Amino acid sequence: MKNKTICIALLTGLLLTSSAAGVAAQHAAKSVFVELGGPGLTSVNFDSRFTKKDGGIGGRAGVGYFNISGERLLLVPVGVNYLLSKDQRHYFELGAGVTVVDYKSDFFYEDPNRFTGTFGHLNFGYRLQPKEGGFMFRAAINPLFTSEGFFPYYGGISFGYAF
Repeated sequence: MKNKTICIALLTGLLLTSSAAGVAAQHAAKSVFVELGGPGLTSVNFDSRFTKKDGGIGGRAGVGYFNISGERLLLVPVGVNYLLSKDQRHYFELGAGVTVVDYKSDFFYEDPNRFTGTFGHLNFGYRLQPKEGGFMFRAAINPLFTSEGFFPYYGGISFGYAF
C-alpha cells in the first residue's frame, strides 16, 4: 500500500511538473498580415516573437510586388520590433528595419531603367493581437530614411491573422 501511494504521488508530481512546463513552453506568437502603406507599400508579411511570449522582441519579413504597364516594383521589408502590453491584447509596437527595393521599367525600349537599393524605416504603432489568436490589426507611423532624405510622415495599416 505504501509503494502504491509513493508511485501515485510521484506520477502526480510528474504530471503536474510536465503540464506546468507545457504552460511555460508555449509557442512564440506569430502572425500573417497584409499591410497597406508601411515599409512594403502593399505587402504580405510574417511576424514572430523571438521568445516564447506574446510580447517582447520579434521580427518581421514581407514581400510586395507590382507589375503595371512594363514597370515592375519588388519591395522586401525586414525588421525587428518590440511589443509592449499590460493586457496581452493591445500592444504598443516599436521597431526598425530596412526595405530592399528593385524597380525596373521597360517603358523606354532602347534604354531600360533599373534601380536597386534600400531604405531604412522606423515603426511606432498600435497592434491588436489577441493572446488566443485570431484577427489582428496594426496601425503605425513609419518614418523613412532614403537617399533622397528623411520622410517623417508616412504610415500604414495592417489586417491579418495571429496564431
